Parts: sequence; structure tokens; C-alpha cells
Amino acid sequence: MPKSKRAKVFNLTQVSKKGREQKDKLFANIRECIPQYQHCIVFNIDNMRNNYLKDVRRELSDCRIFFGKTKLTARALGTTPEDAQADGLHLLTRYLSGSVGLLFTNRTPAAIASYFSSLTHVDFARAGSVATRTFTVPPGIVYSTGGEVPAEHDVPVAHTLEPELRRLGMPTRMDKGKVSLGADMSAAGGEEGYTICKEGQTLDSRQTRLLKLFSVCMSEFHVGLLAYWSAADGKVTELEEGKKFREGLKRVKKEAAVADKMEEDEDEEDDE
Repeated sequence: MPKSKRAKVFNLTQVSKKGREQKDKLFANIRECIPQYQHCIVFNIDNMRNNYLKDVRRELSDCRIFFGKTKLTARALGTTPEDAQADGLHLLTRYLSGSVGLLFTNRTPAAIASYFSSLTHVDFARAGSVATRTFTVPPGIVYSTGGEVPAEHDVPVAHTLEPELRRLGMPTRMDKGKVSLGADMSAAGGEEGYTICKEGQTLDSRQTRLLKLFSVCMSEFHVGLLAYWSAADGKVTELEEGKKFREGLKRVKKEAAVADKMEEDEDEEDDE
């Protein structure tokens, strides 16, 4: 059946789509930096936050940071010895996968590593993050930190939050003007309180909202250095986090291959 010409989709966003010009500009800027700096470092970011990355750019104002498409970045550096923009630079492309970026600098790699080793920011977790610990709100009056600090040093949550807590799944009720966990908590842990998340569990939007209401941070902004290239000798040096990164990539590829093999076997069984 032919597609209707009347059914048209209009995007209401005010943000313009990144076109070919911006990609070409990024490509040219990366290649322009290669002869200007002594070192090119590949880094990855855990729990990306733009405001913290802006602080990094401000602190490293004498360096250039690129955080874009990994395939475009790899082509700018060169993926083979023939099209590499400098001797040995193509060896960095093996680390260009996932949430990674490039840092061009004239500082020593040891100085950059020292800076990032002391750079950590805790933040509220987002949906899809993994819980770093188990968090349970104790029974009785619900306090603003959910039992993280003693009751004598805490304050009860505002009564206006009670409808939202109930909407998010907590069995709360009003008791003499204060928010309390409901009497029927058999599904949530009974007398032990209400468990919002367990360690190692993948968080959904409901859980992250509850954690934020109780001011519980389970996310840490961290920048890890994987490997760096030096213009002086044209060699790529792999760092400790780079080894773990490559081992993780191999493990993911192996698991994906096993999953594809199982799907093929199931399809063959269905055909028989």
C-alpha cells in the first residue's frame, strides 16, 4: 500500500541537527591538532555529565578535548599505517569504542594522569545505572535522608511529598501530620522497611527518582586514561585501565557471538 502523503511528521525541537559541515569541521580540527601537540591520549568517561566535562575543559585550557563519533575520530587519526597522520597513531584506534574521547596535550602523560586521578564527582544515578549498594527506608516516620543519618539529626519529609512517594510505589500514609510507611509492607520487606534498590540491580526511572528524593548519590563521574601516543617516538603506551577496557570489549564481543550462535541454532530447529 502506498505511503500517505497527508501523514507528515513535524519535529517541534528547536535544536538543529548536526549536519555534514560540523562533521567535516571536527574531522579537520582533529587532524590540525596532531602536529601541534606532543601527546594524544584516549580517555573514557563513566557516568557522563556535561557540567563536569565543562570543568575539565576549563582546567585543561591549554589542551584540546574532542568527544564525538568514534568512527569519525578513528578516520581522522587513520586506521591503517598507510593513512595514519603520524607514525604509530593508527594504533590508538583500537581503543575508540563506546564513551571515549581524545585529549591532545603538551603536558606529560604523568601530569594528566595525576590530575584525573584526583577528579571525582558524586551525583544522582540515572535510569540504566547499576546500584552500588542496597538502600532501605526504615519503618515508621519517613525522614529526609531515608535513615542515612540518626533521627535526632534528621527532619521528617514534607507532607506534600507523600502523594509522590505513594505514586512511586512506597506504601506511605499520613500519621498525625507526618509521613509514615504504611502498615501493610509485606511485599516491601515488612518490619524491615521498604527496599528501594539492591546492590548490583539495574535501576529504573522510578528507583532513581526515589533515591534523588532521599538525596542518595550512587553515581560517580570518573575519567580514565586508556592509552596515549607520543610524537617523539611514535609509540602507543597502554595504561592499566586500557587493558581492562580491551578485555571488556573482548568479553562483550564473545558474549554477542554466543548469543548469535544460539539464535541461529533456534532458527534451524524451527525450520526443521
